[in-house]
Amino acid sequence: MKHRGAAGRFCWVDLAATDADKAKVFYRQLFGWKSCEQAANGGSFSRFQFSGQDVGSLYQLNRTHLDRGVPSHWTPYVQVENVDAAAGRVASLGGEVIVRPFVVPGTARIALIVDSVGALVGLWEPEADA
Repeated sequence: MKHRGAAGRFCWVDLAATDADKAKVFYRQLFGWKSCEQAANGGSFSRFQFSGQDVGSLYQLNRTHLDRGVPSHWTPYVQVENVDAAAGRVASLGGEVIVRPFVVPGTARIALIVDSVGALVGLWEPEADA
């Protein structure tokens, strides 16, 4: 996945779904998105593609989230130059890092934060070869 945009811009979206298979069918029928499975971090996710271009990704919410009633939701990502540095500034600005930085192989180094007003957003540092 190539994401070589400028830091500070939205660059990606993830769909966390209560029923990933149902979501795949919905978006395929609505927009013509194809889903391509990819292994990551001991599990898998689907990359949504349109006309051969990645447009976002989808993953199944885990049992813990489902048991807590977490609904399906989209997460936008903002590109940063250094995800560790950006995540390190979050608390001092009134936010919270809820998923510490980690690598999605072949894609990016990402983290999830809640901003100072409670909104979820992802931080995205593209891998050098991605």
